[in-house]
Amino acid sequence: MALADLTDWFDDFDRPGFVWYIKRLSANDTLANNTHQAGPYIPKTFLFEVLPSLDSADIKNPDVWFDLYLDSHSDHKRVRAVYYNTRRRGEGTRDEARITNFGGRQSALLDPDSTGALTIFAFEVNGTETPSCHVWVCEHATEEDLIEERIGPVEPGQDMVWTPTVGRVGQGNSTTRTSCSLRDEEIPPAWLVRFPSGEEIIRMAVSLRSAAGLNPDARLVRRRSCEYELFQSVERAVYLPRIQAGFSSVEGFVGLAQSILQSRKSRSGNSLELHTRELFVEEGLRSMHEFQHKPIVENGKRPDFIFPSQAAYEDPAFPAAHLRMLAAKTTCKDRWRQVINEADRIQTKHLLTLQEGVSEGQFREMCEAGVQLVVPTGLHPSFPDAVRPHLMSLESFIADVRLSALTHESLLA
Repeated sequence: MALADLTDWFDDFDRPGFVWYIKRLSANDTLANNTHQAGPYIPKTFLFEVLPSLDSADIKNPDVWFDLYLDSHSDHKRVRAVYYNTRRRGEGTRDEARITNFGGRQSALLDPDSTGALTIFAFEVNGTETPSCHVWVCEHATEEDLIEERIGPVEPGQDMVWTPTVGRVGQGNSTTRTSCSLRDEEIPPAWLVRFPSGEEIIRMAVSLRSAAGLNPDARLVRRRSCEYELFQSVERAVYLPRIQAGFSSVEGFVGLAQSILQSRKSRSGNSLELHTRELFVEEGLRSMHEFQHKPIVENGKRPDFIFPSQAAYEDPAFPAAHLRMLAAKTTCKDRWRQVINEADRIQTKHLLTLQEGVSEGQFREMCEAGVQLVVPTGLHPSFPDAVRPHLMSLESFIADVRLSALTHESLLA
């Protein structure tokens, strides 16, 4: 569908009477893992709000049927929400809610190629027991950018609830850790005057989550969670008083909203590569000698990382077999193609991502284009069985960089 259609969709459903549940589809939500799940996971607490009759122990496994319109793909299904309540009834172990009857992989919601897609479930909450639900599954990055300009970034492993009158009101299955949230008195005073940069927040996350006893993969995931919690607490301390004070003009309100969205987008866009840079230093890789962040190569291209350096890359005598590049992209569903033309001398393009799975078809495309996925070990189970053996961990990538450097040095000796 055209972007105009998505804009019209916003007008129809971002208004009073609707509440959105937003997430990026994981491989466990779609059928990419061949796990035969009933459909995308939606927290039962949210479903109880929009379908209150589900929240019951009086009958076994209560259910509600309702109309679901997949507007992005012109599809309509009559789906079933069911609450498996045997634990609550003392009859078993299940205590979860599911939505079923999507129709298999012919539905865009279950299509393995939709893995990683930003998706909105807009539930109508008009006081009826069986509200309809309108869904938009993004097909390309431009649609995702349009949505995130309105609501802020949505990263893999996070979900959010959005209402037109309140905005972002909560997250269900968030990967954040509350232990990194700062009380007002713990926030550096300078941060309350000037909102801190991503690097400043990451430095604090590193100080709160040391390197002791954890490999680079675990450190990356743990610190990212910590950093996001830090960011939320600072954002709350800086902007909430201004919101509560009210506005004397529409322009003032819009200006503050744009500032908040821009700071969220900036954090989300740079966070992964900044954390990765910090990890390289901790792992003993020297900047400008074993790696270089944001070098400028041919035609003004700027890959996230070159190994060992831009100088080595530009030296025709330095063997291409001992060069490496790494791109860092939180999601890779469409954005992986952006790295294909970076660093022409390097045949294999390594891509670090936090996306929770890709379809086998997408993975084949990446391999054929020379892209090697680097994924933190803890996320490997979210990928299809056939893909997992071909994933590279961040720890193994760093080991490969070291081995390549040692091999080159031995050849020169």
